[in-house]
Amino acid sequence: MQTTRDIQSTRAAVAAARRTERRVGFVPTMGALHAAHLSLVKAARSECGYTVVSIFVNPTQFGPNEDFERYPRDVAADLAKCEQAGVDLVFLPPVAEMFASDAATTVHVATLTDTLCGPCRPGHFDGVTTIVTKLFNIVQPDSAYFGQKDAQQLAVIRRMVRDLDLPIEIVGCPTVREPDGLALSSRNAHLEPNERAQATSLHRALCAAREQIQGGQHDPDVVAQDMRRLIDAAGPARIDYIGVVDPESMQPIEHIAGAVLVALAVRIGQKRLIDNVLVDPSEQTS
Repeated sequence: MQTTRDIQSTRAAVAAARRTERRVGFVPTMGALHAAHLSLVKAARSECGYTVVSIFVNPTQFGPNEDFERYPRDVAADLAKCEQAGVDLVFLPPVAEMFASDAATTVHVATLTDTLCGPCRPGHFDGVTTIVTKLFNIVQPDSAYFGQKDAQQLAVIRRMVRDLDLPIEIVGCPTVREPDGLALSSRNAHLEPNERAQATSLHRALCAAREQIQGGQHDPDVVAQDMRRLIDAAGPARIDYIGVVDPESMQPIEHIAGAVLVALAVRIGQKRLIDNVLVDPSEQTS
């Protein structure tokens, strides 16, 4: 496995792989790798002959009161996991390599970023789309792999790639969950034991919403209210949002008639957890 820390070396390594006519698969990460990240690597390796992983904690997607300084970092462990997973190249740049001191350009995707996490985290998606665009320009992959757990991010990146005519296939991969249903996240390890138990209410609420919708419930407000009651009953928490939205536009819907994304963000203790489920009402419950 090769490790690079600068743009020029990264481009040279990928160019050498391309000369052997291998497809390039790319998994952008912020490190603290776990089984969900490795599932993306597995998907990339199954479809591409050369797999690149980036590890970069992007300061521009954190707000002033968010956990950038506390975000978990363990480069040695991450590199060991990448090597064991069969990654060909890890791009591990410092902040100065990715952002010039006088950088003045950002990438903004309108409308899709106006709902769900957008209002709760001003500037977050601009930070995501800007760094992902830069990484795409550096790695120039054939395919890039993202988890469905970050469904809004996935939709935003798909729209950005479409609108900017970037020749990259965006592959969404299923959410990886712990045995009790909690979506895997690097933040889970920092939950206290009682908070960890309480966090399972998020997945229970999403499952209840899916059952309601597939059972014939068409009112998104009823679905959201029942989810809120279930989460509140599990313990003290701050619900940033519960949304029932169109899976592509991320806009709220007034009547459930087709496939919807049910998404939530909940703060338990000091940690903000997100999760979602895609629901097709035509798939009736038995």
